[in-house]
Amino acid sequence: MKVVFVLFDSLNRHMLSPYGGKRVPTPNFDRLARRAVTFDKHYVGSLPCMPARRDMLTGRLTFLHRSWGPLEPFDNAFPELLHKRAGVYSHLVTDHFHYWEDGGATYHNRYDSYEFVRGQEGDRWKAMVQPHWERLREMYHARQFTTERRQYFSQNVVNREFIREEKDFPSVQCFAHGFDFLDVNRDADNWLLQIETFDPHEPFHAPSRFKEPFDTGWEGPIRDWPRYGRVDELPEECEELRANYYAVVAMCDHLLGELLDYFDRYDMWKDTTLVVTTDHGFLLGEHDFWAKNRMNLYEEVARIPLFIHDPRQPDRAGSRSFSLTQSIDLAPTFLDFFGVEAAEEMEGYPLTSMMAGERRREGALFGYFGGAVNIADGHYTYHRFPEDLAQQEIYQYTLMPTHIFAPFTPEELADAGIADPFSFTKGARLLKVPVVERSPMYNNYGPGALLESGTRLYDLQTDPGQQQPLNDKEQEDRLVALMVDLMRANDAPSEAFARLDLPRSDQARLAVTE
Repeated sequence: MKVVFVLFDSLNRHMLSPYGGKRVPTPNFDRLARRAVTFDKHYVGSLPCMPARRDMLTGRLTFLHRSWGPLEPFDNAFPELLHKRAGVYSHLVTDHFHYWEDGGATYHNRYDSYEFVRGQEGDRWKAMVQPHWERLREMYHARQFTTERRQYFSQNVVNREFIREEKDFPSVQCFAHGFDFLDVNRDADNWLLQIETFDPHEPFHAPSRFKEPFDTGWEGPIRDWPRYGRVDELPEECEELRANYYAVVAMCDHLLGELLDYFDRYDMWKDTTLVVTTDHGFLLGEHDFWAKNRMNLYEEVARIPLFIHDPRQPDRAGSRSFSLTQSIDLAPTFLDFFGVEAAEEMEGYPLTSMMAGERRREGALFGYFGGAVNIADGHYTYHRFPEDLAQQEIYQYTLMPTHIFAPFTPEELADAGIADPFSFTKGARLLKVPVVERSPMYNNYGPGALLESGTRLYDLQTDPGQQQPLNDKEQEDRLVALMVDLMRANDAPSEAFARLDLPRSDQARLAVTE
């Protein structure tokens, strides 16, 4: 078996033509859909970027126990299991610089080898002690510019001084390195190649030829990095921001097309599996919001694309699966491709059976640490928030106390205790760290970041845009009971139930129907 896994970041499902998107031509995603199974009800798990990747690698939800952080000593990462149990070689090609920050430094080392392409967003790549700040200030919109060092905005404008031609763009280099791997290894057996690019994550920077079809006539400074929060820009500014996102999606489609051409050229369809997905979506003004992390987890963020070509199931090419799936299914799927059993702690299911529509789960649980707990069942979504985000009792459970950019602060750790092992920690006791308002995660992607906090239920059949919350006690009670069951199966800590006023005992179903 040979596997190519393509992972984009912030790729909106509803922008792709196989899912009905019309604003951006995506002919290569159409080509892929003709060769693959297209999954219609595929959801995220833990969010945002690195929590999503921890789910993908370990096959279990992590957002109920901790926020953004490294893989833990007890985690089962599928590349390591492939190596240990079946001798399968794994190679990672990525420009996702979060892997090299404090909060992601244990991920890439799980692969047999890796290639890191520099330059995306705030990657601390190019060193300019005295940039031409005044020239750069004139080039970039004030909302995406600062002279303060060690900030993503300032590092990004420096990095972009060195990204001039199309070949310089990190995503282009990622796919080029992927082709290098295939040139050397495509005739070998038992390998997995992960080609992962940060695009179309913000800032929406693409070569000019991809922007031309979406030209808005904007004459202001570079505006391709939206704020995280409510829309307050003028209409023409919003259109420019969206147009730049469209341009990066078009570039991603082009790069995917180059990979499909490679599969065609060397007839890899007959013996190589291809999996294409993303970590989450991105709001472009829908629900009056930009981005993620600040709002309820609407479908635009939580429901994501997934395509799988399995050469062992050629009759499934061009079909669709309506099974309810999510990101935690990827790890057991990659293991299954090579005949390796999933680890006992994994909560996901192999997607190979669900390609034909087999139903393996009643609901998909997802969320941000410290925010709502959300559930989708294919018909409804239910989003349950704590009564008071600021006053909730919540702890992080970890043996790797780091945030994105730095270790946990001494203030956070001062009141830390030791928790008994969870069912998935292989006997290891964990630090139990109280969440405090001064935590670096609190106002970034934690409780203090959220601008919406009202529990709501949506019927996706009658209200696919999630515009009108539904008042239906019967459905809410049913979904609450299912949520409790899934949280218990995840061995969620007791306060995860208390903060949402949920029963933790076996009486959950009785309690919500009385």
